[in-house]
Amino acid sequence: MIQWSKKNDAIGTVNRGDRCESGLCTLCRADCKGKCETWLSSLVGRKLLYPRDYGITTSGSANVTSLGVGYHSLRIQGYAYGSKGLDAGLTKDPDDCIFPNVNIETSFGNEIETKCKVPIMTGALGSTFIAARYWDSFAAGAALAGFPIVIGENVVGIDKAAEFSNGKISKAPELDRRIDTFFRYYNGYGAVIVQMNVEDTRNGVAQYVIDKYGNDVIIELKWGQGAKDIGGEIQVSDIEYAKFLKDRGYVVDPNPYEEEVQEAYKHHAIRAFARHSRLGNTNLDTVDQVRQDFMDSVAYLRSIGFKRISLKTGAYGMEALAMAIKFAADAQLDLLTIDGAGGGTGMSPWNMMDHWGVPSLNLHAKAYEYCKILADKGVKVPAISFGGGLAREDHIFKAIALGAPFTKLVCMGRAPMIPGFLGSNIEGVFKPEKRSQLFGHWEELPNTVKAIGNYPEEIFAAWEHVKGMVGADEMKNVPFGAIAMCGYADKLSCGLQQFMAGARKFNLDEITRDDLMAANLETANETGLQYMSFALDDSAKAILNS
Repeated sequence: MIQWSKKNDAIGTVNRGDRCESGLCTLCRADCKGKCETWLSSLVGRKLLYPRDYGITTSGSANVTSLGVGYHSLRIQGYAYGSKGLDAGLTKDPDDCIFPNVNIETSFGNEIETKCKVPIMTGALGSTFIAARYWDSFAAGAALAGFPIVIGENVVGIDKAAEFSNGKISKAPELDRRIDTFFRYYNGYGAVIVQMNVEDTRNGVAQYVIDKYGNDVIIELKWGQGAKDIGGEIQVSDIEYAKFLKDRGYVVDPNPYEEEVQEAYKHHAIRAFARHSRLGNTNLDTVDQVRQDFMDSVAYLRSIGFKRISLKTGAYGMEALAMAIKFAADAQLDLLTIDGAGGGTGMSPWNMMDHWGVPSLNLHAKAYEYCKILADKGVKVPAISFGGGLAREDHIFKAIALGAPFTKLVCMGRAPMIPGFLGSNIEGVFKPEKRSQLFGHWEELPNTVKAIGNYPEEIFAAWEHVKGMVGADEMKNVPFGAIAMCGYADKLSCGLQQFMAGARKFNLDEITRDDLMAANLETANETGLQYMSFALDDSAKAILNS
C-alpha cells in the first residue's frame, strides 16, 4: 500500500490526518484549520497551482506514479506540435493557442441539455447532518460556479417537518430549501439532481418533485455508491428521534423500542443510534428481472413528466457495471454516474469502505470497455460521470481521458464540501451573532488563514469575481462557503486548462485515451493504455528511420 506524504512543501500544504490519494485526509473535519490542497485552494484559488515563495525557491517533482495501480499511476501526454478544438474565431497562431482560451465547458442530456461551466458535479449530499448544515454554501457555490449538485437520499424521510398524506409526501420543507437555495444563484449552468432510494420511492418523492418543480430538476435512481454496499446511514443521539425514524419505516440499530436498549440509553451505555436504508432489488433473482424492474421505474418517471433522468451506481462487480451501462443506454438516460471504491461518505462502516468493491481506476477502465462495446454496435451510450476519490485538476483530465469519448463529468464527493466548511468557519468569525446558525467552529481566525489575509476581501481570491456576478447588494447574502467554492472551482478550472493546453486540446471533446500513458506495466494491463515507454514509440522510430 502506498503511504502518501502528509506534507507538500512545494505548495505549502499539510494534511491534519492520514492522507489518501485524493489529497484529502481520510477523516475530513468541518472544524479543520487547514491546510490540505483543497482547503488552501478554496481561499487562494489558482495561485495554489504554483510552488510557493517565488524568487527564493526552486522546486522538483516528488512523484510516486511508478508504484501500484490507481489514478496516480496514469501520466498525461504532452505534445510538441499541433492544436485541436479551438473555438470559432480563434486561429492556430500562438497568440490564440494559450491556456486561457481552452474551453472546459461540458454538457449532457437528451431532450433537455444541461450545460456546465466546469466538468464536475458533487456526489450525493443527502440526509447526513453535515450536508444539511452547510447546504447553503454547497448549493450557492455550485450554482455560482456552474456545475450540478446532487441532493442525496432520505432528505424527506428524516425531516421532522415533512408531512404525509395517504403515505406520500405532501410537504417537504428541507427538500424545498435545498432546491430553492441553488436556484437563487442559478445562471443557466449546472443543475439540481434529486436522488431516490427505496424509502424515497415509497414516500413519493418523485411525484412531489415533478409536481412542484417540473423539469427544472433532474431525478436520479440510486443503485449504490463507492463507499459502501448497503443503504445510506446517519447517526442520531436522541432516542426520541431514533423512534421517530423507526416509525418512518427506517432500519434503526439498535432498536430504540427494545426495553434493554432503553435502559442502556438511560445509563449512557448506548449513546447513539444508526439509521439505515434498505437494500434495493432484494426481490429480484435474475438479470432479466432487474432489467424489467429498472425499465418499469424509468417508464413511471417518464409517465409523470420527467424528461431528465439519471442513474448512480457503485463499486459493484462487472455484472452490475454492465447492467448499469446497458440498462441506462436502453432507457435513454441523460447521465450515468459510476462511483468506484475509494469514494467518500458522510457515514459508512469504516472497514467496509476499505475492503469492499472495485477501486475506481479498475472500475472506470472496465466501464470504458463496456461503453465501447455498445457504441461499436451503434448503441447511444449515456453521458458518463466517473467518481471515487477524485479532487484535483489532474484527476479531472485523467478521468475524462480514461473514459473518452463517453465521460463528460467527474463526480467529486468530499472535496467540494471543504470550501463550505472553511467559508462557514471564517464567516462565523466576522459574524459572531450568526455563528451557531452558520455552524462555524472558530472564534478567531487561525494563523493558517491570517497568513493569507485579515478581512474577507483579502482572504478570498474569488471575492471580487463573485461580487461581479451577483452585484454588491446581493453580495451580503452570499455564504462565504460559496465564495470559497468558487475559489476551489477556479483552481480546478485553470489547472485543467493548463493540462489541456499542454496536450494541445483546446476543447474537452478533443481529449482522447491517447492523451494518457500508464506509469507501470500493471496499470497498462489493467487499463488497456500504453506503458509510457511504449506510447508513440512507433512514431518515434519512424522519425529515426526516415
